[in-house]
Amino acid sequence: MALTKETTASIVSKFGANENDTGNTKVQVALLTDRIKQLTAHVQRFAKDASAKRSMLKLVGQRRKLLKYLERRDLETYRSLIKELGLRK
Repeated sequence: MALTKETTASIVSKFGANENDTGNTKVQVALLTDRIKQLTAHVQRFAKDASAKRSMLKLVGQRRKLLKYLERRDLETYRSLIKELGLRK
């Protein structure tokens, strides 16, 4: 249940400077967020799937580290990304 090429391309074009800007922190956070949403739905449906739960928690930790880095580097971009992705309320 990985991200499709079309989904990845649309996220990269939306959050990156161009369509090849996959290393941008904003793009990485957006891709991780989409994957976490997919895994969350899967884990809610299949509660005993421990490997999916562990994978989701690893991705959440990775996203947290990237967000912490972005917050240190560029606070305004961090705030706009959080708002755009709807991560914190």
